[in-house]
Amino acid sequence: MPRRKSTVVGRELGEAVRNAIGPTKLNQRRLAKELDWDEAKLSDLVRGKGGVNEAELMLLLGYCRVDPPEVRRLIALFHETRDNCYLQIPEDGIPDQVRTLIEQEQLANAITVWSALLVPGLLQTVDYMRALVAEWPPNESVDYEDVIKARIERRRLLHWDRTFVFYIHEFALRLPVGGPSVMKDQLIHLLGVAERSYVTVKVVPTAIGPHAGASGSFLQLRYEKFDPVIFIESKTSCLFIEDPTSLATYARVLKRLDAQALDAEDSKELIRSIQF
Repeated sequence: MPRRKSTVVGRELGEAVRNAIGPTKLNQRRLAKELDWDEAKLSDLVRGKGGVNEAELMLLLGYCRVDPPEVRRLIALFHETRDNCYLQIPEDGIPDQVRTLIEQEQLANAITVWSALLVPGLLQTVDYMRALVAEWPPNESVDYEDVIKARIERRRLLHWDRTFVFYIHEFALRLPVGGPSVMKDQLIHLLGVAERSYVTVKVVPTAIGPHAGASGSFLQLRYEKFDPVIFIESKTSCLFIEDPTSLATYARVLKRLDAQALDAEDSKELIRSIQF
């Protein structure tokens, strides 16, 4: 039997199953015995490797007395494509996209970001975030204060227990978001974060013209125990890519961007030179 692979959608389902098991006060060994399962089957499920069919998942959720709306959500999640990508279109708006990304970033030990148009979200000041959100089209179904709170919470990921590399196009640093004072504070904040030992900031200068990242911004998440993942976000959806051919393509893009970008010290000098 081929080795089962942990995927983004599998890990999201596994975390939800772990949360469902919690109120039972049973450990995995006891619960597996109650369900007449091999313990390894339950272990694979909560670790994101699947290994159960729909009937077995329903049996588990029923035993844990999971509420019907959550059961429907988890069954829908179970039916998502597992091998190549996970497209998420949240029903409750943008903050859910951020939540799912945070969950995967917390598991990663190395995060690489390419940002072509804006300062990367992990490096944004609160005023910069608010200026961006203020320009979004009105949407009564979205609480924009929740958006800000979720994005602020995400910045807590900037911690020495993982490494970060940010490739930022010069255009993103010169785009006036929120006015001169907001941009001055944003650039100062960016320089401050760039001094941390576990963070590297490299600027792709406008002067080089066409560059390897012209197709758009993305994140690469690397893990100790899982295969890498590419994350791409749009206004209403997010996509986690796990297809090996695509992963190799994005790795080549990052390698080329690294060659095209200024080194870390020259990048800091360019940032310091920007006037608002």
